[in-house]
Amino acid sequence: MKIKLEYVWLDGYIPEPNIRSKTKIWDFDPLTSPKYQPQRKMSIDGKLIPVPNELPDWSFDGSSTKQAKGNNSDCILSPVKVVRDPQRLDAFLVLCEVYDSKGKAHPTNNREGLSKDEQYWFGFEQEYVLLKNGKPLGFPVDGHPEPQGRYYCGVGFESVEGRDIVEEHLQVCLESGLNITGVNAEVMLGQWEYQIFGRGCTNASDDLWLSRYFLNRITEKYGVKVELHPKPVDGDWNGSGMHCNFSSDLMRETGGEELFNTICDELGKKHNEDIMVYGSDNEYRLTGLHETQSMDKFTYGVSDRGASIRIPIHTVENNWKGYLEDRRPASNSDPYQVASKIFKTIEKVEKEFRTITA
Repeated sequence: MKIKLEYVWLDGYIPEPNIRSKTKIWDFDPLTSPKYQPQRKMSIDGKLIPVPNELPDWSFDGSSTKQAKGNNSDCILSPVKVVRDPQRLDAFLVLCEVYDSKGKAHPTNNREGLSKDEQYWFGFEQEYVLLKNGKPLGFPVDGHPEPQGRYYCGVGFESVEGRDIVEEHLQVCLESGLNITGVNAEVMLGQWEYQIFGRGCTNASDDLWLSRYFLNRITEKYGVKVELHPKPVDGDWNGSGMHCNFSSDLMRETGGEELFNTICDELGKKHNEDIMVYGSDNEYRLTGLHETQSMDKFTYGVSDRGASIRIPIHTVENNWKGYLEDRRPASNSDPYQVASKIFKTIEKVEKEFRTITA
């Protein structure tokens, strides 16, 4: 049978990449290629999902995506994850890494080499704003709506805008198999959040990028823009972040106040380095106001949403076993880079911790 494969990748634009995609029609016979049959999973509608390794690489014009020059423009898409596309018949999304014409990982490929160790868990809180004609949904043409306060987790015509888009996005993500764990209206009118969880840096980050793809495609038909700028509206309005919750086997099973404080201290030492990949224009959001710490400071505290790192009260009450929340990443940040920075810090601290306690 012929199926639609939507190859999805990240381009070379800076400071943040854009999502690109194109459709390949491919003959897929689930009864052939027996070596892949044990690896194939079943979609929610009972159809077998192709395995990335059985799908062909595909070239594209890198000179049109800021990933190559015109005289050597071929770049290669290499499939790494496949999920069902619920909005199209016999269709799948194919997330790809980008390689150059010589088969080397492209400099814009932040996924290549990322740890796949599934003892490290990541949960991203993706905030975004829905814009229409340059204004958040629900904002009057001139001026602003009522001050924020009633909109967070709001219900009712005067408290939320864009719920039809949010519900459609939630359902599509669920039916595709992405590990979306929740949604809620945020503090500003027209601002929303959804959560993605994954075991391992790549699993969580892959699902977040694919969920962003679905969101952008869904809003096309509504004539609405998905705005990921961390401070889309000036003034007394919350910005948008991509808070990252993270843990490891050691944090969840052994824990201890010393371990958690040491991880936080190490993150503080690397603050100036890590913040550089936590999203552009983040200084307009990280001001010390609106549930943020200033970008030039680093703090951590229990149940403190004004800190750089929040230690959840549940972690403390559970004998210091659980997770931490990094509140610094902006809504436009690349989850591959955020997860990579956090993973390297946890790994370093845990190696030293195990040596000391051995």
